[in-house]
Amino acid sequence: MTSDSASGARARPESGAPARPRTGAAARFYVETLGCPKNVVDSDKVVASLLADGLEPAAGADDADLVVVNTCAFIEAARQESIDTTLALAGTRKPGARLVVTGCMAERYGDELAGALPEADAVVGFGAEGTLAEVLFGPTRSGASTGASTGVRDPLELPRAAPSAPWAYVKIAEGCDRACAFCAIPSFRGKQRSRTPEAIEAEARALVAGGAAELVLVAQDLAWYGRDVGEPGALAPLLRRLDELSTLGLQRIRLLYLYPSEVRDPLVATMLELPTVVPYFDLSLQHVAAPLLRRMRRWGSGERFVSMIDAIRAQEPSAAFRSSFIVGFPGETELQHDELLTFLAAVQLDWAGFFAFSPEDGTPAVGLDGAVDGETVNEWLRECSEVQDPISHAARDALVGTEVDMIVDSIDDDTGDAVGRTHREAPEIDGIIRLDGTYARPGSTIRALVTGALGPDLVARPLTLTGRSVRAGVASR
Repeated sequence: MTSDSASGARARPESGAPARPRTGAAARFYVETLGCPKNVVDSDKVVASLLADGLEPAAGADDADLVVVNTCAFIEAARQESIDTTLALAGTRKPGARLVVTGCMAERYGDELAGALPEADAVVGFGAEGTLAEVLFGPTRSGASTGASTGVRDPLELPRAAPSAPWAYVKIAEGCDRACAFCAIPSFRGKQRSRTPEAIEAEARALVAGGAAELVLVAQDLAWYGRDVGEPGALAPLLRRLDELSTLGLQRIRLLYLYPSEVRDPLVATMLELPTVVPYFDLSLQHVAAPLLRRMRRWGSGERFVSMIDAIRAQEPSAAFRSSFIVGFPGETELQHDELLTFLAAVQLDWAGFFAFSPEDGTPAVGLDGAVDGETVNEWLRECSEVQDPISHAARDALVGTEVDMIVDSIDDDTGDAVGRTHREAPEIDGIIRLDGTYARPGSTIRALVTGALGPDLVARPLTLTGRSVRAGVASR
């Protein structure tokens, strides 16, 4: 596929009239989200725009008049999942329902995607995500009540509905100014565009009022926040601003995706000082061999990364660390792979993910020599897991017998157990903690004794219940 902007919509008027909802009822919608937390935020705002336009959520895709697939285009596996999901939903939607593809694949591939997926009634890029009701149903929305429009159609600034869990992602910037050799995201997400502190605070305040006890800040380059508007280092003051929402019930702020060159004071000092900001460092390292990192057009080295992590642990021994690594980047040698294995064994990350290099159209890495064959990549991936998995499990085993503070996320429908997380676990990414045989309202803060470890997950029993509970109506996610 070739890159093609899709900031508008590619609709197929020949696909037939849209489904007519029941007499007197509003049209229903269903949104399927694929990809990273940033896509989750985009979907939340799509939902808000559809609600503002008078549509109502459906229980499932088979009961919806409008089915939206928010796609991911980061690597080939993600693109294939997006296509497979779209085809599956096309086959299960009810007669006459409209299917729209949006998100990263729509923005990156545009008309080409529309031609390749005749099952979709429209392919809609980022610029039109706030107007999906009008794209598909027209200004009168085919039976949906007209409703009061928010008047805001920039997806980055669209309002959001109350969170469906006691935590929520908050996107503080869009796009990326870096030029990593393997990444196509800047080509379709564009240059970094930081939101104003006022807009972020307003969204955060509304989410906390709606029941969010934890806010997870996300961006493609989180620590670069503010640099595009001449305010480098603006993330630390933003954290101080959001910390004040603790008076409203905010208990945690978590940061995801930190570029390693920016993990230094005053940001680190601020993270460790503020009571709401958890000492969880999600470092985008990608590799540790300095020559390979230069080839990736990245900053750093194994020695610098070890020094950074050791310095943070010296100040905060309970700090948790996560990272991700590309395996098989063009030119990677056996010695460089061994250097990565040595680093993993030495630094003892709490969590790590490993991904085979995926050549992306239009990126500098596509033209590099030194391709690593698939069999070798698979072997290296296995070796990375063989080193890292015991480290992660040992870190969890070491918590048995200790007391932890957790926020309850949900209730297990089958067992009735409360399920939650401490500062060490990011939502939807890391392990969980299960309060064996114990019910607690989502959003409650629990002091618990860890009694066992099951791989990445922990089992605990409650000692005390503190803090506030999420208000009625906020369900588990």
